[in-house]
Amino acid sequence: QTRKGGYNVQQSNAYIITFSVILTVVLGLLLSGTSEILKPIQKKAEELDTKKQILGAVIPAESIAEMKPEEVNEFYESRISSVVVNIEGEEITEQDGVEITAETVDVGKNFKKEPEERLFPVFIFLEEGSEDAALAYVLPVYGNGLWDKIWGYVALKTDMDTIEGVTFSHAGETPGLGARITSLDVQQRYKDKSIYSEDGELVSVNMQKGEGKDYSGDPHKIDGMSGATITANGVNNMLKNYLNYYQSYMDKKKEGSSEVAMN
Repeated sequence: QTRKGGYNVQQSNAYIITFSVILTVVLGLLLSGTSEILKPIQKKAEELDTKKQILGAVIPAESIAEMKPEEVNEFYESRISSVVVNIEGEEITEQDGVEITAETVDVGKNFKKEPEERLFPVFIFLEEGSEDAALAYVLPVYGNGLWDKIWGYVALKTDMDTIEGVTFSHAGETPGLGARITSLDVQQRYKDKSIYSEDGELVSVNMQKGEGKDYSGDPHKIDGMSGATITANGVNNMLKNYLNYYQSYMDKKKEGSSEVAMN
């Protein structure tokens, strides 16, 4: 057998391989164990962030920033109710024998399905102390940006036409450009805009190309983001598509409001 420096080369290689395998297995088990331990913590953090995004569409961001996690949860539980609907605007409470809630619907996974097969969560912002008096309806939206997925929440006032507020997020838009959809400056441009034309057509609200123009007189346009036209187009498509998906539900809510008013 070949020796080098007094050591058996074959035995030395076997030792290195065995040590490497054992080390890999041990590290794998440690990482797997750590992942399982952290999973509940990570899930709670994600749930808290989602609640903040939903609430951010209906209350000032600075108010949410001042809240502790437990205060966010308490406020959400007391002021938000929810339902799940299909594209026909019909409420869905279970699927394949499994109970469904708005909080358990994964909008991102549903995005991979045809619109007719998707579930659409609706989050209802209630008057303080009330269990059924709505102030706004918060609708999740999802789409494609420049580099990756974008998503958010659009809050409509009870007329189902006027935007109360929006929150947007993204997976990988360009910092300082498309990533600005997460900024308050951009999101506040949507407030009090209308999604229906005077003729009753769903036209949504469109972010324009370029930046620095005044669209305060146009109920369906907002100023754009300089250097981020593709992301802006993605947001426009996302809003128009999902508002169309929710249109049957919105029509039913408007019809209900009309019936109440007539009575």
